[in-house]
Amino acid sequence: MSLPDISYCPGTLAPEFHTYSPACLRRMFNGRKVSHILPYLPSEADAEKFLENRKRISISGVQEKLSLLLEKNRLRLTRPGEHGEYILKPIPRDVRRPDQVPANEHLTMQIARQVYKLQVAENALIFFRNGEPAYITRRFDVKPDGMRHGQEDMASLAGRTRHTAGSDFKYAGSYEEIARIIELTVPAYRVELEKLFSLIVFNYLFSNGDAHLKNFSLIDTAYGDYVLSPAYDLLCTRLHVEDSYFALKGALLSGDYETESFQANGFYAYDDFYEFGLRIGLQEKRMAGILKAFRQDHAAVHQLIDRSFLREDLKESYRKYYLERLEMLCYSMAERSRA
Repeated sequence: MSLPDISYCPGTLAPEFHTYSPACLRRMFNGRKVSHILPYLPSEADAEKFLENRKRISISGVQEKLSLLLEKNRLRLTRPGEHGEYILKPIPRDVRRPDQVPANEHLTMQIARQVYKLQVAENALIFFRNGEPAYITRRFDVKPDGMRHGQEDMASLAGRTRHTAGSDFKYAGSYEEIARIIELTVPAYRVELEKLFSLIVFNYLFSNGDAHLKNFSLIDTAYGDYVLSPAYDLLCTRLHVEDSYFALKGALLSGDYETESFQANGFYAYDDFYEFGLRIGLQEKRMAGILKAFRQDHAAVHQLIDRSFLREDLKESYRKYYLERLEMLCYSMAERSRA
């Protein structure tokens, strides 16, 4: 593998850049001129450094992660006693097309932020010295003084652990249950429920079938309350695994409830998300506005796909999956019956 020829910013995917654009440098690195090439090799040469670093990172999950900090204009692995500012996710294992996972996650996160204006963790692609890609994200739980924000994921808030709910604990429950936790925990819950609703629709539209309980978190604020954290771990899982519409076994609605639309068609459509929004207490007018934005085929989605670092054939697969889900989301039995 060799370093790729770059014509789009590996952060924002803006055209006519051969490294990180000024906008990316501001968002990711406080304006410092950081290289898109890491001073490491993903091989035996740096294996011991990676193993030692992974012992210290406080982020859970199956995929290997490394902790980095920015020293002057250079990213490096954290040392004992240091707290990282960035999380590096190299190419994972045990999935199809593993070398495409970093570009997939980067693209999906950029679409979420740039097209749908979702609040997401700052992120970019970065490359080892041999050209192998990795995904890098800036930790949103780090305060300006280096201290950590309090953060709890939905598995913890629901009281689900491997001990209490088995090995698949993070896939238990429904998205309606997550909404109930937010309602009980967050003072300004109506605002946060709209954010949750948007994120769940986005995950469906872009075939993220691994949006489990640990991929939704609450984070504290300077006022002593909690809000929904920026979104993280967004990617089109259909490119890598065979999965279902939703990660949670209970899917959208609690109590095994299914809409008439789902019973008739076997897929989730507009009516399902409309019912979900009603059940979690969203105002109908605002919910309809959110859904309207997601039912449009945005030109910017296609532009970002074309500029992404995915292989050409996977760009078309990504586009195909998006358009398939868009068609499902645009379908409504209720609207047809009124026509």
